[in-house]
Amino acid sequence: MRKWMIVLTGILVAVTIAAQEPYAVSAIPAALLKNASVVKRMEEIRYDISEGNKAKYFYKAAYTILNEQGDRWGGFGEGYDKLRSIESLEGTLFDAAGKKVRSLKKSEIRDVSGSDDNLADDNRVKWHSFFYKTYPYTVEYEVELRYKGTMFLRDWIPQERAIMAVQQSRLSITIPASNPLHYKMFNYKGEPVITDDKADKVYTWEIKELPAVEQEYGAPAWHELTTSVFLATEKFVLDDYEGSNASWKDFGRFVYDLTKGRDVLPDDIKAKVHQLTDGLKDEKEKVKVLYEYMQQNTRYISIQLGVGGWQPFDAKYVATKRYGDCKALSNYMYALLKEAGIRSVYTVIRAGGNDDYLLTDLPSSQFNHAVLFVPQGKDTTWLECTSQTKAAGYFGGGTSNRYAVAVDENGGYLVRTPRYSLNDNLQVRHIDAAIDTEGFLEAVVKTSYRAEQQDRLHSIINGLSKDKLMEFLKEDIELATYDVKSFNYKEQKDKLPEINETLDLVASNYATVSGKRFFVIPNIFTRTHRKLKAAEKRIYDLVLDFEFKDVDTAKIKIPAGYTPESIPADIKIESPFGKYTASVKLSGDTISYFRSYEHYSGRFPPTAYNELVKFYESVYKADRSKVVLVKSESAPALKGF
Repeated sequence: MRKWMIVLTGILVAVTIAAQEPYAVSAIPAALLKNASVVKRMEEIRYDISEGNKAKYFYKAAYTILNEQGDRWGGFGEGYDKLRSIESLEGTLFDAAGKKVRSLKKSEIRDVSGSDDNLADDNRVKWHSFFYKTYPYTVEYEVELRYKGTMFLRDWIPQERAIMAVQQSRLSITIPASNPLHYKMFNYKGEPVITDDKADKVYTWEIKELPAVEQEYGAPAWHELTTSVFLATEKFVLDDYEGSNASWKDFGRFVYDLTKGRDVLPDDIKAKVHQLTDGLKDEKEKVKVLYEYMQQNTRYISIQLGVGGWQPFDAKYVATKRYGDCKALSNYMYALLKEAGIRSVYTVIRAGGNDDYLLTDLPSSQFNHAVLFVPQGKDTTWLECTSQTKAAGYFGGGTSNRYAVAVDENGGYLVRTPRYSLNDNLQVRHIDAAIDTEGFLEAVVKTSYRAEQQDRLHSIINGLSKDKLMEFLKEDIELATYDVKSFNYKEQKDKLPEINETLDLVASNYATVSGKRFFVIPNIFTRTHRKLKAAEKRIYDLVLDFEFKDVDTAKIKIPAGYTPESIPADIKIESPFGKYTASVKLSGDTISYFRSYEHYSGRFPPTAYNELVKFYESVYKADRSKVVLVKSESAPALKGF
């Protein structure tokens, strides 16, 4: 009995000690473990902003890594450059019971470039990892920084990914009362706590116990799904430049000041501009000619040196070096157009396929890219100056259909980039094919891709050699066993660019032969692959971004001596998400197939999700409908075509 008491006492003591450890996994509420791979145990963020618009930044956070998927939070990295310095960096590793395993050693901190090899950038990163793999474990990191300006305040988004739960996070900002703090909140109950001691104001936000988010197909942007606060000081400094976020006009005036006087061209380039354009009467043609000249004589290199992250290198620099970043190339193109007597507008934008939002009611530095546009009434020409291959006037999916801020001598103002509609994003395909008695297919496939439908292919054919392109085609086409005999591409560069593709290919066992029966899927090339699971409960709105239209026709010659046993009926599917029609006809020894698929974009309520599931499922099945043929008794057993 005494031994049992000793053992029990030991267990109780161990449990009590574990419970006292702040990072013991046993202290995590059960609700936070559901669907989570990492739990942010605590986070403390403090900004202390001075009258001179300098800032001290303190960050401390602890993450409990539950499994391999959470390992990305098992280490820590912090960037620094000419405008921010790292004062200290500390880290500690804890085991599942919350007991300290060890602290990081200064010699373990790596200091590496924060850029790719082809970039000119003063950004560096200090990073560390314990490389610990005994799950669960906890890491705690603490860092202090100093900023030379407050143009860039980090967003507060405690829950960084869907697989992360948050136990506690707190943000506080101390700022002079003379410099108002602007902010925009999502999914935060109430208002921040604001205290005022006359000279300064302190803003504080805090959240507790955010469970991991169940990921949903087509959910809105992440900041709409979780607690998010976006920040901007009304007055800010970048190096020696002062700016204001009071309005987009004020913010744009700051950007304009960074570009002012940097558009002077060398004399030889001025002469070249006139040589290229003086004989042209049409302004659009002048824009096109100068844009192509710029593409042929410059290349893109990102340059992020101090204020150079926002200020373009001047036009003479680009003309001499023949390279530049998005800012420098846009400014250079601006100078070329100006010399030709054509007005253009420098524009800052947030580029990226999944970053098409701009908080229009929070003027601030939300941008990562610069472009140009030429106002021509209703027919504005947009120019992506970092591309050496895009058509003048075409943007593509990375910068289309979003707000940007145009900048001129009067300041900044919101503009909207081009939106490519259903009928713009058009793919038209025609197939002439023949199948022999063993199911061997030979086909000539002619396809035209337009606007965003050609974006991926444009990058591939302009980035690969002919041999590499053949290798790509032999791996990319979704047929079980096939070979590409030849290919050809022709590009039509325009505001709605188009690529015409011709493929000559063969595929073995395309049709299935079973006894007397012959099974053929008439939709050879354009089958959808999206299938979704129905949901008992949908939480978030459904967002479909990309709209397009596909039109397919096919003529498929079959072996003689077969009669139809089953031919798919004409099908028509209509929903709020799109429209699909398909038909199959058999005339003599030729199957004629037609398919039209329209996919819409839009934002829909959560209750619409299961209707989308049914729509995709119906299209998926229709795309795989089979023609069943039966061999006539009298038909000769022929091979070949």
